Amino acid sequence: MSGNPTAAAPRRLAHTRHIICVGYARDDGLYDIEATMTDTRGYDSRLLLTTLPAGDALHDMRFTITVNSALVIQAACAHTGAAPTPYCDRINEAYAKLVGIGLGGGFMKEVRARVGGTRGCTHLTELLGPMATTAFQTVMGLRNRVKAAASEDAGGAPPLSLLGTCHPWREGGEVVQIMRRRAGMPPLHDTARPTQNSDG
Repeated sequence: MSGNPTAAAPRRLAHTRHIICVGYARDDGLYDIEATMTDTRGYDSRLLLTTLPAGDALHDMRFTITVNSALVIQAACAHTGAAPTPYCDRINEAYAKLVGIGLGGGFMKEVRARVGGTRGCTHLTELLGPMATTAFQTVMGLRNRVKAAASEDAGGAPPLSLLGTCHPWREGGEVVQIMRRRAGMPPLHDTARPTQNSDG
């Protein structure tokens, strides 16, 4: 099966969205998570107030949150370089209301309560999902690096924070079995892995 189901059909560029999220460790012990989002179209677009030439940015937005090691937002700053109307950037300052929210369970529910709907910008709010994931990867990745550097054996028991979060990290899965083996722990039976039909 082809990796691209539409490869055989002629096609033309309609819309491109670029989202880039980057995490930085600051010298003061905090972490900056920066996200940029750009939308462009492959054709001229008639917007409500103007006509946008093909390739020009429909959206060009930059969003930075600062979190501490507990993944609690300490600061939030949004910038809109391009948007469909000249009024879109007037809501950017509302994102300062995110200060104090933790990036754990219920994060997006709390975000929507503070800046959802007309209290915020749809696109800036959408960026907070991948930004939260990037923050987790940034903080946990550096934390694990420090732990590994402090130990001669970078192995050990499976980290509890990852167990059950996806297919490879299922209890009894291959990754968990490798980690348990490194830690000298007995293997687990993998109940989630499908068995082959012996009649096949």
